[in-house]
Amino acid sequence: MQSLLESLYYGHVIPEEQLVPKDPMYRKKGRELSEKIQAWKKKLSSDEFAELEVLLDLQQQIQSMEITAAFTYGFKLGAVMIIEIHLDHGVGHIANHDDE
Repeated sequence: MQSLLESLYYGHVIPEEQLVPKDPMYRKKGRELSEKIQAWKKKLSSDEFAELEVLLDLQQQIQSMEITAAFTYGFKLGAVMIIEIHLDHGVGHIANHDDE
């Protein structure tokens, strides 16, 4: 079995593909969005709907960038926190403080 680091190196760890919110409303909201898009498809001409699809694609691209930024920031923040803990106190120091 590969380590996490090896899996990351070989491209087997792809957080974006594993991300499925556990919120029970997620699937419901997804269905609701699909239904609304289909309703607009019926209301608009094919040219107008194509323009709407371009707009929705742009929104999705922006959201993807925001999610990527949030992920990288969170990862860096977590790494800095771990470094700070080990540089300032070390694991042994933390264990001693828990007893106080």
